Amino acid sequence: MGSSEEATLVNQAQDRYVVISADGHAGADIQHYKPYLESKWHAEFDEWAKAFNDPWLEVEDSDRKFGVASGGADSTFSWDSSARNEVLEAEGIVGEVIFPNTAPPFFPSGILTAAAPKTREDYERRWAGLKAHNRWLVDFCGQLPGRRAGVAQVFLNDVDDTAEELHWIKESGLTGGIILPGDSPDHLVPLYLPRYNRIWELCAEYDIPVHRHANVPGHSPTPEYGVAAPAIGLIEAPFFAKRGLAHMIFNGVFERYPNLKYVTTEDGAGWAPSYLAELDALYEASHVTGSIVHHFVGAAAEGMTKKPSEYFASNCYLGATFLTGPECAMRDQIGVDKIMWGSDLPHLEGTYPYSLEAMRAAFAGVPESEVRRMLAGTAAEVYNFDLDLLQSVANKVGPTVTQINEPLVDRPKFPSETVTPPLSIESIPGSQFAPA
Repeated sequence: MGSSEEATLVNQAQDRYVVISADGHAGADIQHYKPYLESKWHAEFDEWAKAFNDPWLEVEDSDRKFGVASGGADSTFSWDSSARNEVLEAEGIVGEVIFPNTAPPFFPSGILTAAAPKTREDYERRWAGLKAHNRWLVDFCGQLPGRRAGVAQVFLNDVDDTAEELHWIKESGLTGGIILPGDSPDHLVPLYLPRYNRIWELCAEYDIPVHRHANVPGHSPTPEYGVAAPAIGLIEAPFFAKRGLAHMIFNGVFERYPNLKYVTTEDGAGWAPSYLAELDALYEASHVTGSIVHHFVGAAAEGMTKKPSEYFASNCYLGATFLTGPECAMRDQIGVDKIMWGSDLPHLEGTYPYSLEAMRAAFAGVPESEVRRMLAGTAAEVYNFDLDLLQSVANKVGPTVTQINEPLVDRPKFPSETVTPPLSIESIPGSQFAPA
């Protein structure tokens, strides 16, 4: 190859962005989970699968918009590897962090909406279901080596079980980390409990990122709870999604395990500066002896050598799904190296099929080095992606620097063409419900 041809390839590599979606969702079709279950559960699985019905699907638009099941929970893109990859590459996305999507065996509803098990019997069934999903996920990621970082599911009910699964996650090669159970009106998850320290220790040792993912922590719209239940769940979702951050900070988790990575995904990014300022103020006030804040916070603050915002800077990241223009304008306050863009495929609110437009809406006019970090650089570091491998694919399908830098003027129509927030309505910085 001549020097001019080599120079052309170098220029192509420099001209195209690597895009890693830090928020995708996948899961097996219900019947495809059965081979991943221990055989002792097969008969019970057959009965469960026959009767399973997720009431949350009634909330979602049931048409096949753009060829994707609208809510994604019954989308073939959840489990059809080649179809999914074709769509992602058409969108310029070459790497993906994969959260759960379909209901694992024995769950009453989808993983992001189901309350925690309340009895040992229910726990054991659903724990078997989570492990089946994790083992399916290994195979799904293996169909596209180096380009998928699968996020395993765990419960916190039995620390010994979770520790054993963490060992398996490390050995299996899943690089996406774990997703912690979400809060619900019936069950709040206190991440500050001392018995969880063994989990955080292993995650730090094994380089397993710990995630809280936004969910809708309300009841499903059954006659018992009424039509307001989903609305309240959506309204309260931002609070619950970031709730665990304070738990981890004031419990001294990042102090004890400075290598631990903690990620909050699909909860926006603009909230971080003001929320961290509140936590910093609380921390500072806790040092005023005799104050009410000292009475409540002092004992926890004594074990902290840094302010909450400093722990955030050293240990925490934001899976800033469909990042908005106003949020991107706050990137210096948030931390450019804290932000990871995501598409949320195949969910209704995701960026498909307008991912390029979504990236333009967020990143037009932003320096190239910063765009590269938010589109891929930080995600590569958090999830151990090989950027050279991804660049070889991006050279063919990735968006160009020129494309991303073009301001978005003609937005897709809302909601007839897209419900993706960055493409639809005016933004309030920090709000995930009214992006640019």
